[in-house]
Amino acid sequence: MTFTRSIGVVCGSIINLLIRAFTLSRIHPNLLTFLGLVINSIAAVLFAAGRFQSAALVLMAGGIFDMADGRVARETNRVTRFGGFFDSVVDRYSDLALFMGLLVYYASINRFFYIVLTAIVMTGSVMVSYTRARAECTIPKCKVGFLERPERIVLIIIGGLTGRMAAVLWVLAVLSNLTVIHRMIYTWQETRRLEEAQLRAAPEMLSRDKR
Repeated sequence: MTFTRSIGVVCGSIINLLIRAFTLSRIHPNLLTFLGLVINSIAAVLFAAGRFQSAALVLMAGGIFDMADGRVARETNRVTRFGGFFDSVVDRYSDLALFMGLLVYYASINRFFYIVLTAIVMTGSVMVSYTRARAECTIPKCKVGFLERPERIVLIIIGGLTGRMAAVLWVLAVLSNLTVIHRMIYTWQETRRLEEAQLRAAPEMLSRDKR
């Protein structure tokens, strides 16, 4: 077994134990979702204060709650439509809180360029989620593109731990907006395919009605 594989196994075991503890405690999954928001907000305050490594460590703890709420809901048979909606809304607040923290930090050190860059990243992260939600009102699924929320959080953690947040923001700015473009193209292709299928089906239905 490789070293990285060993780390993955250990981390997975710890997460499974925590999820089992949450399940046995009968804690409501929506409460776990809310606690994740609270922890992410603490990380945002630390980012605003320039304490990037501490913020990254807190964000890692928040990630546990982000992963746990859905699994606990399934384990305790508490999966609801509202739960999925609530989780999505809270995740957006968590994302925006983190970027607000970075905006405050760059404003405090008078780095105008990185304020703009963080704003671009913030916009891209919201649009990644919005394009999927809006597309799935029209087509069955739109889960394409690389940079979804887990990847964004991992990159922010790496930036905080390594002190390379500026480089991470560049990566997020490019990849998040490329993901938006990818989802727009994919949705366009899928809607065209569905519309063409409907047009082909219309004459067949008319011919059957005439019979």
